[in-house]
Amino acid sequence: MQNSEKSVTKIFADAGIRVNGKNPWDIQVHNPKFFKRVLAGGSLALGESYMDGWWDCKSIDGVFYRILSSKIRQKINPGLVFLAIKSRLMNLQSPARAFQVGEGHYDIGNDLYSKMLDKRMIYSCAYWKDAKNLDEAQEKKLELTCKKLHLKPGMKVLDIGCGWGGFAKYASERYRVKVTGITVSKEQAKIATKICDKNKVRIKVMDYRGLNEKFDRIVSIGMFEHVGPKNYKTYFRKVDQCLNDGGLFLLHTMGKNFSKTYVDPWINKYIFPNGVLPSLKQVFSYSEKFFVLEDIHNFGPYYYRTLAEWEKNFRRGWPKLRKNYSERFYRMWRYYLLICAGAFRARYIQLWQFVFSKGNLKEIYDSIR
Repeated sequence: MQNSEKSVTKIFADAGIRVNGKNPWDIQVHNPKFFKRVLAGGSLALGESYMDGWWDCKSIDGVFYRILSSKIRQKINPGLVFLAIKSRLMNLQSPARAFQVGEGHYDIGNDLYSKMLDKRMIYSCAYWKDAKNLDEAQEKKLELTCKKLHLKPGMKVLDIGCGWGGFAKYASERYRVKVTGITVSKEQAKIATKICDKNKVRIKVMDYRGLNEKFDRIVSIGMFEHVGPKNYKTYFRKVDQCLNDGGLFLLHTMGKNFSKTYVDPWINKYIFPNGVLPSLKQVFSYSEKFFVLEDIHNFGPYYYRTLAEWEKNFRRGWPKLRKNYSERFYRMWRYYLLICAGAFRARYIQLWQFVFSKGNLKEIYDSIR
């Protein structure tokens, strides 16, 4: 056995993963060059070698649950040093780069997302409390969000990162509010504009930094992950400028248990370019200059089930999708969904909903669950 094979085999063994073992979370290596490649390239090489068919596993989420629970990831991630330096020297989420994630991720195909997501095409963590299926769980999340915002008929609502218009349509129809939704994805905007009542909802393709209007309520669901630490102050300042006195701001975001300025190299290259997950410390240190925290809710464990449903829907829809995507894309996309599922299962990643005010509410804010 070569040194690289011994080293990689031991690293996996430390996490309870056997190379060519019999458990669902044991990896099956097809190419002997795998070991040297992973040892040199870390998590980026691990993902790329899977995309290339060099290894397989029955339970990819089980692999990453064990990797992240045992913290062996630090032993095989040399690419993080480069990303850490780059993120400190550059504003990777500058206005000039703001539309890269839209083009590189959200614009790859509405057919893909329509097959993978629920009927409303909500691309964020579902709320599974008392829900029987994904459609119910996403509707419960939308309803929970609306209730936390204390929506009332006639209010002006801003949706930063409106996706395919799911929240805008729901809030405008159920709560009779007027919604302005913004997105950096042209493909998302096409569907959002189509499904929403133009008299109640405006959809704009724009960066949040271009906003210059007042609203009674502001919501941002699954967008803050694209803001970046160098722009957190700018983001919260812009929300403060756009929020009326007595208003509420709900921030729904994934997050990490520790503060970093970069993301995993494989995720950065293939899935979410320039994305960064915030920590609680980062959210609080920048928001406290502008807002009072009224409520915080962590339902990160629900993301494991949400991702599992998306992956199942993706596999089910693949026969109709394969004409537009390659087999390598199929392996990449399943890998993305399942490694994220493993990360949430390990509690390595969280999902938070924050409710902020300007500190001048006329009544006590009661938490809603």
